[in-house]
Amino acid sequence: MRKVDIRAYKNSLRDKAKAMRRALDPAEKQRMDRQITERLCSLFQYREADTLLCYVSKPIEVDTLPLIRRALADGKRVACPRCIEGTREMEFYYIHSLDDLEKRTFGVLEPRVPGCEKLEDYTGSLCIVPALMYDLKGYRLGYGGGYYDRFLAGYTGYTIGLTYRRNILRFLHYGRFDVPVDMVVTE
Repeated sequence: MRKVDIRAYKNSLRDKAKAMRRALDPAEKQRMDRQITERLCSLFQYREADTLLCYVSKPIEVDTLPLIRRALADGKRVACPRCIEGTREMEFYYIHSLDDLEKRTFGVLEPRVPGCEKLEDYTGSLCIVPALMYDLKGYRLGYGGGYYDRFLAGYTGYTIGLTYRRNILRFLHYGRFDVPVDMVVTE
């Protein structure tokens, strides 16, 4: 079996995925984002979850702001990740609205601390996981920081990845610390 330089392989795929997403027509992206949100919210796993763990999207990602608003309107508790400075780990904090967020690590909106309560018990939660690409087994190509893989290694709840259909591959090479999601939702 041929050995693959997984870092070079992943960096090449990251560049391709980012270019593909940047090239999306804004109206088409908005339509696909809306379809992904609707499909996710129709799932049993979403309906049954008490708490939604959800990343706050960057412009090239599936837009999660409508999902966060919807979950809050549906009476769910919503917790967003906050990176722990000096580490490659993150913690989730409850938010009550998008006003509870501030720009932090990598320019991403994260919960304000102090101000937001740290989530301590993940029972009854559903975790929405970001990625640039997924494969058919749920393995993901993230941004390379390892934050979600570290978190998912200890998370026992259900996980769902969001991406565009064109960002699904049959197979992604993955490392021993990579953790697949339970399901991937596309448009």
